[in-house]
Amino acid sequence: MHPLYALELDGSEPMSATAVKAVSALCDRAEDAGGTGARTPVVAVHVTGAPDTGWTRNLDVMLVTKWERALRRLERLPVATVAVAHGDCGGTAIEAFLAADVRLAAPDTRLLLPRDATSTWPGMAGYRLVRLAGVARIRGALLFGRPVEAAEALALGVVDELTDDPAAAVAAVAGLVGDLSGKEIAIRRQLMFDAATTGFEDALGAHLAACDRALRQGAAPETAAEAL
Repeated sequence: MHPLYALELDGSEPMSATAVKAVSALCDRAEDAGGTGARTPVVAVHVTGAPDTGWTRNLDVMLVTKWERALRRLERLPVATVAVAHGDCGGTAIEAFLAADVRLAAPDTRLLLPRDATSTWPGMAGYRLVRLAGVARIRGALLFGRPVEAAEALALGVVDELTDDPAAAVAAVAGLVGDLSGKEIAIRRQLMFDAATTGFEDALGAHLAACDRALRQGAAPETAAEAL
């Protein structure tokens, strides 16, 4: 059984230093466990809730920067990450949801880009939505805050699976991870991210380096066995 590290985020609560610390602490635990030689941990983030009008009133750009850095750290962890959503999800809830490797949602889920005083919030949730779904299919949500229902999110590839049994779905993700290395998952994830914006010739070096790393790791057990 994989070690499982979980966090619950309530998107109805405004972005705060407490939320930043919670995400950072989760990352600390996952990174520490991933370096012990034990089975690769799986991080699960459970999200729900959307903020009311005026949620940005007490924010400043320094706090937003810290929050975005914490999410980027979550997104790049050397472990597998899974997010589970239910109900309306906006604010910190949708932002953490979109940063996960695997995104599960209950059938009643609605993804919402919250509004500030004048328009939809211009945070990195919009960037991640475009990377996942493309500009044309997500335009209404980004520009006007149109809710994205669960079935639509599934069709767009923003949600990987609809489920009424989150615990079983998370366990299935852990089973999918199996004995994979968390560090290698992180490398493959970065190669995947880079593929969307990097030309073939520029990407080739990074892929060859990853191939060389994999071949060396595969040869190590054989060398050790021959030495016995």
